[in-house]
Amino acid sequence: MHSPLLARSPGNRPLLIAAISGRALAAAARRAGYHPLVADFFCDEDTQALAERAVKLPGSLRSGIDGTQLIERLKTLAGDEQPCAIVYGSGFEGRPALIEEIGRHFPLAGNGPEAVRRIKDPQKLAADCASLGIPHPALSLDAPRDTANWVIKKIGAAGGSHVRRAGDTVAGPDVYFQRFVPGRSVSVLFVADKRGARIVGFSRQWVSPTPAAPHRYGGAVRLLHVDQKQERRIGAWLTGLTALAGLRGICSADFICSRGDLHLVEVNPRPGATLDIFDSDETPLLEAHLKATRGENYRLPRFVDCMASTIVYASKPIGSFPAIAWPDWVADRQPPGTSLLSGEPICTAFARGPDVTATRRAVGNMARALRHNWEDAT
Repeated sequence: MHSPLLARSPGNRPLLIAAISGRALAAAARRAGYHPLVADFFCDEDTQALAERAVKLPGSLRSGIDGTQLIERLKTLAGDEQPCAIVYGSGFEGRPALIEEIGRHFPLAGNGPEAVRRIKDPQKLAADCASLGIPHPALSLDAPRDTANWVIKKIGAAGGSHVRRAGDTVAGPDVYFQRFVPGRSVSVLFVADKRGARIVGFSRQWVSPTPAAPHRYGGAVRLLHVDQKQERRIGAWLTGLTALAGLRGICSADFICSRGDLHLVEVNPRPGATLDIFDSDETPLLEAHLKATRGENYRLPRFVDCMASTIVYASKPIGSFPAIAWPDWVADRQPPGTSLLSGEPICTAFARGPDVTATRRAVGNMARALRHNWEDAT
């Protein structure tokens, strides 16, 4: 198993990375032989260890990325080097104009602004799904009468923290309502290119709910076996969406499997939360991301087991985080002395196993074992 932190030695090609959290992309860049130059909101110990240089993104988690200062911050980060490209991650899927501005200054690896605008527009995605015969939950820009069977989402957002029960929030210009479909979550990581969509793998995700964020992302486990007929159907759907939206590079699609039927919930047009559990030392996914963007041939990894990751959140406020001897199966490690609010992330734990059940149980046990390091000390 590759370590999320012990990655391939750097090559001599600088690569800019911008994301809310850039650690996973920095690790992926190292595996692919690049010098990662990272701008994110955390600049945590792991990111600084992996990056050639790391700076904080302008803005905050609450207010988002400050686009007025972003380009100058990225130019300062790049310095006199000529980055071969910039890879963006979380935080940009709802900011196509900002992606367009970035592309005026740096070679853009991944989806351009028009592809992001189309795939993150709920009405356009619904229309594209209808034209391709892809089952997709009903949506409304107005509050439905039966709020019990609907959720409300922020337009252009990704992940689960922005999802609320429909009765908890009023309608507004930046939100939409989507009919709730009960079932099991299945996510598909794929690489989009000019020929279509190539599936990297499937994962099953789970939530770590709080009263304020009932759909907060908890973790994911890489699936080893998937029904081949279902995989071909999903591949055809994603190839159709790739052609309509002009998608390029690593993307992910979230489905709900309800009574045997699949419903596409959303598409995330950039590398996402499951990158760690699909990346490979032998076949680095970031190389596929860059080559797909350039229209070149690339290889994808193959898997013989399962891998899982889970985010460990603070269950209560922590005034001063204690010093911990972290195991090597942990990333995004919280530095000692920091103060945390309840619900803030502390670290990410990883595990591998022969099947989904054993792997998810293992990563859950690891997370519980870690908690004693700070809950007993606070």
